[in-house]
Amino acid sequence: MFEVTEVATKMIKEAFKDKPAVPSIRIQFMEGGCSGPSLGMALDEPCDDDAVFTESGVTYLVNKGLYDQVKPIKVDFVDTPMGSGFHVSSSLKKSCGSCSCS
Repeated sequence: MFEVTEVATKMIKEAFKDKPAVPSIRIQFMEGGCSGPSLGMALDEPCDDDAVFTESGVTYLVNKGLYDQVKPIKVDFVDTPMGSGFHVSSSLKKSCGSCSCS
């Protein structure tokens, strides 16, 4: 399952409102620091080994192997007192591991 909230879609379209089209957005694995690995977003072109999702006119790309490991994926936009931005949630396990964060 791949889901994008209405708020995230609105913010993505707003970011590219002056462009002729919204570029494809890749959901990708990000190496973690203290909070462990996570998923992030970047602009990219499709590859042969991608799962492709189109939500409200926006195309999202996820490597098929990664998607199989972390599905379901949900893209959201959050606005909190600590800041605002996109949040990509999945079944990816997060842990601090052996870091020395405090």
